[in-house]
Amino acid sequence: MVAENKSELEQLYNQSIKIIREGQVVKGKIVGIRTKEVLVDVGFKSEGIIPILEFSKQDLEVGRELDFFVESLENDAGAITLSRERAMRIQGWDKIVKYSQDGVLVEGRPVKKVKGGYLVDVMGIEGFLPLSLSAFKGVADKDILYKPHKFKIVKVNNLRHSIILSRREAVQKEKEQARQNLWQEVQVGGICSGTVKAITDFGAFIDLGGIDGLLHITDMSWSKISHPSEIVAIGDKIDVVVLNLDRESGKISLGLKQRLPDPWKDIETKYTPGSRIKGKVVNILPYGIFVELEKGIEGLIHVSEISWTKRINNPAEMFAIGDMVETQVLNVDKDSRRISLSLKQLEQNPWLEAESKYPVGSKVTGKIKGFTEYGAFVELDSNLEGMIHVSDMSWTKRIAHPQDLLKKSQKIEVSVVSVDAQNRRIALGLKQLQPNPWQEIAKEYPLDTVLDAEVVSVTEFGVFVKIDEDLEGLVYSNEIDKETAANLKPGDKIQVKVIKVDVEQAKIGLSSRI
Repeated sequence: MVAENKSELEQLYNQSIKIIREGQVVKGKIVGIRTKEVLVDVGFKSEGIIPILEFSKQDLEVGRELDFFVESLENDAGAITLSRERAMRIQGWDKIVKYSQDGVLVEGRPVKKVKGGYLVDVMGIEGFLPLSLSAFKGVADKDILYKPHKFKIVKVNNLRHSIILSRREAVQKEKEQARQNLWQEVQVGGICSGTVKAITDFGAFIDLGGIDGLLHITDMSWSKISHPSEIVAIGDKIDVVVLNLDRESGKISLGLKQRLPDPWKDIETKYTPGSRIKGKVVNILPYGIFVELEKGIEGLIHVSEISWTKRINNPAEMFAIGDMVETQVLNVDKDSRRISLSLKQLEQNPWLEAESKYPVGSKVTGKIKGFTEYGAFVELDSNLEGMIHVSDMSWTKRIAHPQDLLKKSQKIEVSVVSVDAQNRRIALGLKQLQPNPWQEIAKEYPLDTVLDAEVVSVTEFGVFVKIDEDLEGLVYSNEIDKETAANLKPGDKIQVKVIKVDVEQAKIGLSSRI
């Protein structure tokens, strides 16, 4: 009796097991999800174990039914071997063959740019899209790769399971249908809704629902812009005006600014020269700052119109985007759509009183603001700047670098050498604070005087030496042996003879030929 019951149970169990063959695609249900594996029940005597990497995130759900390829009915562990990826490839390939025969367009995503074209993922099958069939001319790679596009399958290789695609033919088919619909509806002057599809340096392509229209950069805004990305971004939904239609070529020109009135129409009555106006800094360039006076109206404050007294090398050090500034209108050019503005004209020109305030020979105090190779800039108490040239720093020393003598922000007393209000220049001097010592130097060092000197530097035109703590002279290149000069270095001692004292030029000429 027990044997009969056991036989019946085995028979019922065997009947419950599906007839499954290797190499076929079967339905299965996810019954368990582990860290690295997924358990699948396909109605066989054992459950299949499949690597979790073969599943997409949306497919990983207990109870979900999917298709699987039977690789083996029994592996070394006695379990059925299944593959989700192979099932998808087989099913995808079957569809691809059918779509190719029927001429149906397929959706794919270019995943890599290669020599001669793009690799495209179509339902898990790798396809090749030649550049000649891509229809991607003028479109940036960032707007192509990993984005869905429609393609037509133009060639199928059953042995390699590879396909060749054409975006050009798919686009032609899509556009032809869309063109037929849109040409019946769109009119010049009408407003259409579209999506920004691609952005180039000269404009943006707008998808109007099957036909691409060009929104040129000059038709984006009444104010000047440097790049279309300042106005639109890929994916933006915008309403545009149809400016022109060319049914034969299938081109549509679009406008965005035409939806708003031209703010430059009555500009000359709004902003008269000499008037004061407030605005917001919207752009900063090396040559000046652009100020938005109202939507679509910008004016330029040139660097020369920022300050009467300061040297403006970088406006970004003084201004930031978003700053509110009060300016004076200098000029309005309606035809060129330009407004010139000024900040300094709001203040009195301090150079008008510079000559009377800083008479030549007077002593003034100031603060070192900066350096050049040939001098140091000094800020005076009126915010005017003067410059100490290296030749006016010492009566006797040769100053190679102003920073060797002065420091930034250092307060010093200087003498006014000259004032040129017209060219906005004030020459200052340090040495002029002391009497000229060269008459005394000429007496102290008569011609043919032999001295022990210390080498300061060696140049192509001679050797500079220190005669005294505050006095340097030059050994002319023709007054010293070349080999001797080449072996000298700062700090070396050398015996020299005075052969020239130029009181006017404040120079001592020396010779090593004693």
